[in-house]
Amino acid sequence: MKPTTIHNIPGGITAPRGFLAAGLHAGIKKPSILDLALVASEQPGPVAGLFTRNQVAAAPVVLDRLHLKQGQGHGQGMGRAFIVNSGNANACTGAQGLADAKETATLTAQCLGVPVRSIFVGSTGVIGQFLPMPVIRQGVPRLVQRLRRTGGREAAKAIMTTDLKPKDVALRARIAGHMVTVGGMAKGSGMIHPNMATMLAYLTTDAAIAQPVLQRALRAAVETSFNCISVDGDTSTNDTVLCLANGLAGNALFRDGTKELAAFQALLSEACRSLAMRICRDGEGVTKIVHVLVTGAKSAADAKAVANTVGTSCLVKTAFFGGDANWGRIMAAVGRAGVRIRPERIGLTIEGAPIVKGGVSLGRAAERAIEKLFRRREFRIVIDLGLGSAQGALWTTDLSYEYVRINASYRS
Repeated sequence: MKPTTIHNIPGGITAPRGFLAAGLHAGIKKPSILDLALVASEQPGPVAGLFTRNQVAAAPVVLDRLHLKQGQGHGQGMGRAFIVNSGNANACTGAQGLADAKETATLTAQCLGVPVRSIFVGSTGVIGQFLPMPVIRQGVPRLVQRLRRTGGREAAKAIMTTDLKPKDVALRARIAGHMVTVGGMAKGSGMIHPNMATMLAYLTTDAAIAQPVLQRALRAAVETSFNCISVDGDTSTNDTVLCLANGLAGNALFRDGTKELAAFQALLSEACRSLAMRICRDGEGVTKIVHVLVTGAKSAADAKAVANTVGTSCLVKTAFFGGDANWGRIMAAVGRAGVRIRPERIGLTIEGAPIVKGGVSLGRAAERAIEKLFRRREFRIVIDLGLGSAQGALWTTDLSYEYVRINASYRS
């Protein structure tokens, strides 16, 4: 089977057939800053979702999990819209927070004329504050009136917090004679770390696909994208990835084990990867992006553990920021990753330039060669454990003065 040809197209989250979006300033944030977004499908369809593993889960996460469960067993009519606010996480808000999330969903459902369980709610921002429901009650009807095909970028802006730029994507491929499109938007800049899903991301597609198949496809896409980036090692209370498929592409249902599903998987995975990398590049205070690839591991779990430990080490990340080719910090992080290693088998290369072989340095000349590489905006580190054939990866960032400044004064 030939690889699927994937095309980048304009439109963001509303690029697939039958999707509308809007964003506006409701009054949660400072005047003129967009803070409420809505994405709606003209036709209902299955929704797949993945959520934070943080046990302190925000009210929208609790509600969305419930709606996802309620929708199963109701055929294709389980999802219709995503409504998301920024500026307030609605986390650690107890029974009142859950009631506010439910009211937001109910009001949106009433304005759209759809079942409440088909509405999925998202929130992002400061933890521990109640949602200002009066402005949301006024904002939702206005938001519904603003829905349009060209509203995707507006919606992507409305879900931003410390993000410097909106993040959206639209990809299209011909699958079994039908043009299938995946669109998406995401927000994320801090509290980014692989642990199921690492921020807010919303995906739409006009593919016809059953919910269990879509759920498996989304999980696979997240595993190789959002679960492979880290900015600061923190997993949020609100992390959510949702995908709504309305079937308007007109294809026959994608089924497990078919080349058609494999082609759709490639499309969905590339959309997730694109959004994940945009989050990484827009990380708080980020000046460098580093791809940490671990090879030669006994298992994929071991490889991921090593990649995560190296990629989240404060000493390693500050070395990235300073352009200091301190490879010893990388080796130390490998050794404390909690997996069995043989130090005398480890090899380390930076952008293909070797610096460690058999667990020891290749000398000052090799160090001088990698010093220049550490000054690049993006580069790759390959750690070969020399024990097997499994591998794992993480895209990480440096840790800068600016990151500390942003997070020291976030609530002010």
